[in-house]
Amino acid sequence: MLSWLLIASPLAHGGRADVGGYFRIAARPDLQGGAGRLGYWNLYGRLMNEGSYGMIELRYDVLEPSGDAPWTNLHVRMEGGSITNADGQNGGLNAFRMSQVYIESGNVGIDNVTWRVGTLEYYFGYMGLYDMRPATLFAQTVGFSAAYRTDHIEFMVGGGDAGYGIRKERYSAIPTGGALLRVRVPNFEIGGGAEVLYEPGVAGSVNAPYQTPNIEYEDWVRGEVAERYIEDFPGLEDFFPDPEPRSALSWTAVGHLGFGGFGPLQWNNTFVRYGLAHPQTFTEELLVGDPVQIYVKDFTDQRRSLLIGNEMQLSVVPQRLDAAWGVLYGDQSDGDNSIIPSDDARWYASTVLRLQAYATPTVHFLAESSLAREQSKNGNAFREHADSIFANTDGRPDVRGLQNGDTDTRDTLQLKGGVVLNPLGPGIFARPSLRLLYGVQFSNVNNAFGNSFVESLEQYDDFDTVEQHAHHLVALEAEVWF
Repeated sequence: MLSWLLIASPLAHGGRADVGGYFRIAARPDLQGGAGRLGYWNLYGRLMNEGSYGMIELRYDVLEPSGDAPWTNLHVRMEGGSITNADGQNGGLNAFRMSQVYIESGNVGIDNVTWRVGTLEYYFGYMGLYDMRPATLFAQTVGFSAAYRTDHIEFMVGGGDAGYGIRKERYSAIPTGGALLRVRVPNFEIGGGAEVLYEPGVAGSVNAPYQTPNIEYEDWVRGEVAERYIEDFPGLEDFFPDPEPRSALSWTAVGHLGFGGFGPLQWNNTFVRYGLAHPQTFTEELLVGDPVQIYVKDFTDQRRSLLIGNEMQLSVVPQRLDAAWGVLYGDQSDGDNSIIPSDDARWYASTVLRLQAYATPTVHFLAESSLAREQSKNGNAFREHADSIFANTDGRPDVRGLQNGDTDTRDTLQLKGGVVLNPLGPGIFARPSLRLLYGVQFSNVNNAFGNSFVESLEQYDDFDTVEQHAHHLVALEAEVWF
């Protein structure tokens, strides 16, 4: 329907339509009771740690580029993480979303400037081993940008609203602004940028930022704010304190350095991202049987994160052996939280090495290893054994403890290997790719992969707990870009 409207319009002189996309699907029968993924997440490398995925991207030239004449094109991207019979959502369309829609125009007013209205997401590069884009800006913003581009320089300024991107159905306006600069010369590029998001307080709006006064952080994380209020003020549940208005601020700064074309080094990307996360709005508890909102802006406004990543691609033996090596480090801190383990109070480090040898131009052999450590800053976050359910504060039994298990560290080793068929020839990231792989994971943490095991040790459980630190998978996978 959209294409028909564009073509039928007397003001549109439509031209070429380009369609691209990406799909992956895998059959990974998990005979150890897992969910078909080797580990928990891409910190151990994307290979065998990701599920099914599909993406289609359309670019339609509403006005084709021609010399110095104005041009306009439309971009639409649909993507999601489900394919029939390959995951629990079974290919349902509710797993997909229209993630990018924008219109760009050039040669309008200023030469070499591209104007964009719509989604503004911009990223400097890609870490293929981890399937991550660390240096990304405007990921949650819809608005307007202007980009000046030449063969060597790209400068962009943009602004808009991230309210729906962050708050979803509980929309509150979050004006956003930022800029980036990128410089390219042969065999080298460098760039960086930043964005700032500000959410003003709006008196009377239930979706604006607030803080419930006179409550303790520990009571909140335990889910006992309402209970504590009734203990302190029996019979006064109708006078639970009203939230106080606040404003909220968050920001992100990113940097990128790329170079290559020297000896065996094909290309090296280095990324850095540092930012302050946008605070939460509220959580909900029961106050004498009725739901009550606990507003928590002041409890969630000091969550900072640092991410540094590096990935290099090497031609070790031309047309015979290629390598890709990645390193990732993250540090997350929460200035409001010093008492409970959290994903916002941890550090992690990982390295992934992939080798791909070419028996023939289309038949390849792949080997990959990864080693990762994740460490909580606020005590024990992990369980090393099946009976660690009983261990809590400093590894001791404590029914009121805020920790979880008997160790603050998760160490993970993964080894993967197999046969790859690449119809387009050599290249670690050449696609399409058909793979038959075997992978094994070793972890100090018990059952360190997605599963549905019983964790309770209650004597009346129908199912026993399981102790295992190794996880094995055989995978048949297909992946294609077009």
